Amino acid sequence: MSEFTIYTKENAPQASQPLLADREKKYGFLPNLFGAFAGSPAVLEAYISISNLLEKTSLTPQEQQIVLLTVSVENGCEYCVAAHSMVARMMAKVPSEIVDALRSGTEITDKKINALVNFTRTMVQTRGHASQDDLRRFFDSGYTQAQALEVILGITMKTLSNYTNHIVDTPLDKAFEAEEWKKQTTGV
Repeated sequence: MSEFTIYTKENAPQASQPLLADREKKYGFLPNLFGAFAGSPAVLEAYISISNLLEKTSLTPQEQQIVLLTVSVENGCEYCVAAHSMVARMMAKVPSEIVDALRSGTEITDKKINALVNFTRTMVQTRGHASQDDLRRFFDSGYTQAQALEVILGITMKTLSNYTNHIVDTPLDKAFEAEEWKKQTTGV
């Protein structure tokens, strides 16, 4: 049981209230993640700002969701995997076979998308220490230097939400329950 509060528009710190109202208007409901962020108006504003900036990148909406879902799986964030699976399928129109492969950690047959996933995974797993070979494979698949930096922006966004969800133990919203995902544990 987390000791963190999941705020509503009504009981959130005053500076968070208009930001929560905006998120509720955008999504048609207020996702619990934003209620968790609301305890720090600066963190809530930062996440929204990073999200808005990611939307302005040269990565397509599908590629953005693939990056966000890949990071969430790598970080074992059950809340974000469920949420981004739903957004990827319904809003970004990412093919289900790609979403399913990301959720299970299996290879994707589309070579360019597979390169994006592998680069994102490598960046998360190595904490940003991608090798020149990793970069070359990413660039050889058709991605640019700008897009390598944009992947880092997506990683930044998801690190903020994934880590928040880990310490808050954010409850999964009813809207995302159909995409519930559990982190795979390995017995050692």
